[in-house]
Amino acid sequence: MKLIKSVWAKALGALLLFTLLCGLVYPLAVTGISQLLFHNQANGSIIEINGKKYGSVLLAQQFTGDRYMWGRIMDLDTKTFKDADGKALMYAVPSNLSPASDKYKELVKQRVAKIQAANPDKANVPIPEDLVTCSGSGLDPDISPAAADYQVERIAKARNLSAQQVRDLITKYTNGRFLGVFGEDTVNVLEVNLALDGILK
Repeated sequence: MKLIKSVWAKALGALLLFTLLCGLVYPLAVTGISQLLFHNQANGSIIEINGKKYGSVLLAQQFTGDRYMWGRIMDLDTKTFKDADGKALMYAVPSNLSPASDKYKELVKQRVAKIQAANPDKANVPIPEDLVTCSGSGLDPDISPAAADYQVERIAKARNLSAQQVRDLITKYTNGRFLGVFGEDTVNVLEVNLALDGILK
């Protein structure tokens, strides 16, 4: 009987110890270190200027006007959530559509038509794939440099800027490969659009 009590006491002691270590000490330590060393990243990489938050560089936002750079297709949901006044709130959700599905093909077809209509100067230029396809999450904030360059003439014309001025902003917010080796160069759509509006310097 004493042996059983001893085993139970040790087991409960170990449970309490690891609960404190893994459930309290470790999370607090990791949170503290991340806030100290990686404050911006730990808080969502939010772009905040003069006290106003414009969004996260990690999550896509939908831009549709000719004055703005367009990102990848977003799978938008306006039916699930409503605000306190009963108005629909727009959310983007991951897409499980197969590239072989008819719905996906129709989505790409619609996007191709929209891209071509908005960029008539590029009639004979192939549309970069990432402008007409969804990412796995549906929330990819970046596009390829080719997709960004494809839109330069439209943006420049709509804003009465030179194509070179637009390209300079794109270059400024182009991120190279991780460690110079992994992944591909990417352009952050939100940063470019904020820069185009003169919000991000």
